[in-house]
Amino acid sequence: MKKTLRILLGRIGFCGLLIALQAIILIVVILRFQQYFVYFYALCILLSVLVVMVIVNSRLNPAYKIAWIVPILLFPIFGGLFYLLFGSDQTKKKFLNEMQPINEKLKQNLNQSPKIIEEIEALDKRAANQSSYITNYALCPIYQNTSSEYLNLGERKFERLIEELKNAKHYIFLEYFIIEEGQMWNTILDILKEKAAEGVDVRVIYDDFGCLFLLPQDYSKQLEAMGIKCCVFNPFVPLLTIRMNNRDHRKICIIDGHTAFTGGINLADEYINAIVKHGHWKDTALMIKGDAVWSFTMMFLTMWDYLRHTNEDYELYRPHIYQTESVQSDGFVQPFTDSPLDNESVGETVYMNLINNSMDYVYITTPYLILDNEMITALSNAAKRGVDVKILTPYQEDKWYVHAVTRANYRALIDSGVQIYEYTPGFVHAKTFVVDDEYAVVGTINLDYRSLYLHYECGAWLYKTKSVLDVRDDYIETLKVSQRITDEDLNAIPWYNKILYAFLRVFAPLM
Repeated sequence: MKKTLRILLGRIGFCGLLIALQAIILIVVILRFQQYFVYFYALCILLSVLVVMVIVNSRLNPAYKIAWIVPILLFPIFGGLFYLLFGSDQTKKKFLNEMQPINEKLKQNLNQSPKIIEEIEALDKRAANQSSYITNYALCPIYQNTSSEYLNLGERKFERLIEELKNAKHYIFLEYFIIEEGQMWNTILDILKEKAAEGVDVRVIYDDFGCLFLLPQDYSKQLEAMGIKCCVFNPFVPLLTIRMNNRDHRKICIIDGHTAFTGGINLADEYINAIVKHGHWKDTALMIKGDAVWSFTMMFLTMWDYLRHTNEDYELYRPHIYQTESVQSDGFVQPFTDSPLDNESVGETVYMNLINNSMDYVYITTPYLILDNEMITALSNAAKRGVDVKILTPYQEDKWYVHAVTRANYRALIDSGVQIYEYTPGFVHAKTFVVDDEYAVVGTINLDYRSLYLHYECGAWLYKTKSVLDVRDDYIETLKVSQRITDEDLNAIPWYNKILYAFLRVFAPLM
């Protein structure tokens, strides 16, 4: 009850009131000028027709086009206007122009070593081609002189994170989609305050929408008062605009330039099973040490400069400056980022390349399975040519409608030979790919439209590292407590649920 009152009386309630006020004003205007309704209706129809033509001729994903065209045709009065507010590229172009310096700074400071390219080409041309794509379109090079440690639960990530934070001497950078007060964050915060008092440069970026129901509006000021520098990504405003769709979904921690964490784990108690939210919470992370940390450092610093309107000397943060211990090189590690503004779906293409080049197996873990036709075709074709394709999804959902769309995709995949499992102890939030005992990706990128097209994301592409085998072994162990979905399970779904699934699939790209 207290939480509900806090939401209603806080900025959520205020923002909801402003949005409702906008809707009331729109209705009043329509009623006030109803004698001109015929002309207004004709104008709206014309606008909707023009918008549909723009959508059809755009470079949008076909499923995304359908998801917009259907409501526009069903509601022609407001459909075209709604698209201009939420789906138009105009706001996106403005946002892109504002953030263009990020890409320029990444290009200037992330340079690929030709020697590493030669080594990976000598091992496998296919691996070199996949790495080349990431270098060219995510602007992030591939590294050696890097070790990687796969962390198979939130509890393990939390334990390792606390160890590394306590050892920080120079700087700590945190960038997370969700931060929530509780055992996990409060423990971390105590360390951050202590380190800031010692003179360590401590910085935090959090996504405002991700923390909308979890943190007070002035939380960034509270952190600043503790000596912790803080920026809020894309602050939520009560206006109808597509800009609110572009969120910072990355999870990055960098310590002294030589250690970094990424993966699916946010800074909230359900991620370490300190509280039970949707049964047992299965999540994963990756810790890397060495040269590859530099890419994560650049991701953070360029975002920080954009949000803070600063222009720092990045050379002060390179890995070798504060790295006192040698790193045992472990295969090839390539961190990468994915922006929603560059018309290049890096995360999806990395996944597609792994699927299309697989020979023995593809094991996927994802909390959401909301796929376009291209991804379904790639997974189906891999299974049809004899590749062992397995996908692990949650048994308990966090959002019923998203889980319904996830299950709606089962039939086409299972009919093609893809094996689908649900994690019966609870909820899977991990986002991992592991392929042929050689490749893996651990990161923040879900198999849904938001992650693949709308959010800032990140991950690490791994080739011939020990951690690849650790991802595989963890996957096999997790399947032992998961239930395989069969034809009988699909046939037992009630007819009314099947109708609901079909309806939700149409609008899946907008969820």
